[in-house]
Amino acid sequence: MSVTPLAVHQSARPAPAFRGRIGRDARSGHYAVPRRYRLHLAAADPDCLRIAVTHSLLGLDRACPVTFLPAVPDCADGGHSALRPLYDASAHRYTGPALAPVLSDDWSGRIVSSHGPDIARDLARHFGGGRATLYPGGAESQIEAVERMCAQGIEEAAQRAGAADTGEEERAAALDTLLTTLGVLERGIGAHEHLISDQITAADVELWVALVQLDTVHRHHLDAAAVHRVADHPALWACARRLAAHPAFGSHLDLDAISRRHHARCQGLEAAGAAVQILDWATHAADGTAVRPQVERP
Repeated sequence: MSVTPLAVHQSARPAPAFRGRIGRDARSGHYAVPRRYRLHLAAADPDCLRIAVTHSLLGLDRACPVTFLPAVPDCADGGHSALRPLYDASAHRYTGPALAPVLSDDWSGRIVSSHGPDIARDLARHFGGGRATLYPGGAESQIEAVERMCAQGIEEAAQRAGAADTGEEERAAALDTLLTTLGVLERGIGAHEHLISDQITAADVELWVALVQLDTVHRHHLDAAAVHRVADHPALWACARRLAAHPAFGSHLDLDAISRRHHARCQGLEAAGAAVQILDWATHAADGTAVRPQVERP
């Protein structure tokens, strides 16, 4: 089905420190070899959550091991001390934070990429043969449109709508952007189970993670009336509920970790919307939490 994107705005996401790609053969330098690469993820982070779900949908536990990091980074700059050796080995005199997600190369001990969308695409294209088709042919532009809408129209707009240091008009405009985006996606999914296909694609992963963040993080800074308007998109939240019960999604939904990360990072004021939960995620994810991926934890 067709999803019409909103106007494109410049994304506020920080530029990744590393953006290597996995190619098709040895000439690319980084090519697909089982167990050569490793993911380093903090599942409470939305970029990492997208990759974790993608990894599970593709069934890559053996082909690409995962190390999960603590929900709250342990460095003052917001980075993870466990990733510092990789960053130091990959860039001379690197001074930035050691952020997740990271796809590392165990052969060289260096980072291939810290760019979430590239990592997800490379996993699907070069390791996902014969498994779920998350990027079906001809759907790339629709998936990219959904990525932009989720990043800018949901996550960034919701953050601006609840920001305590902005004016009332700016918050109202951001809320309007959020509700407009949800309306576009609501019409896009309609009565179907998935957003752009009759099966799960990367667009569904993007949408689900954005809705998780909207209900578990951003609504805490919205007023109750705004949260009720956000909740008034039944097809979207029904989709979120269905996906939460899928093992590849629900097994990675750590509500306590999301809460701890939010409170460690957030400097905003809590609003009345904090008391208006849209979905009971713990209940809907109960089926998923029974199946855990094989991962390594520090």
